[in-house]
Amino acid sequence: MRAKFIIEGRMPSLNEYIRAMNKHHMVGNIMKQTETDRAAWSAKAAKMPKFTRQVKIHFFWFEENRKRDLDNVAAAKKFIIDGLVRAQVIANDTQNYVKGFTDTFEYDPRNPRIEVVVEEV
Repeated sequence: MRAKFIIEGRMPSLNEYIRAMNKHHMVGNIMKQTETDRAAWSAKAAKMPKFTRQVKIHFFWFEENRKRDLDNVAAAKKFIIDGLVRAQVIANDTQNYVKGFTDTFEYDPRNPRIEVVVEEV
């Protein structure tokens, strides 16, 4: 089984998350919960099925420009995978359930987004 959903816009980078945590741990926690919820709602809106077997997750990051470091962009996968758990698409994010993931980076100045493909292995 394979299914896809899209998160509109971009998510905070690792640097943005660290800055929020440095302001106050609650500021960082609010950011994490907000982005995790956004990922969960995007998965629910796409009517993602429930995966019961181990999965591989493919992230397609469509950035509006080349300003952000790729490793900072991809750090948002933590929010997305936790969102998949929150939406009950996957049971847990341990290695028993998530075998791995891939990242592909593209640029779309008019429509930044994250496309997420979940695939049973």
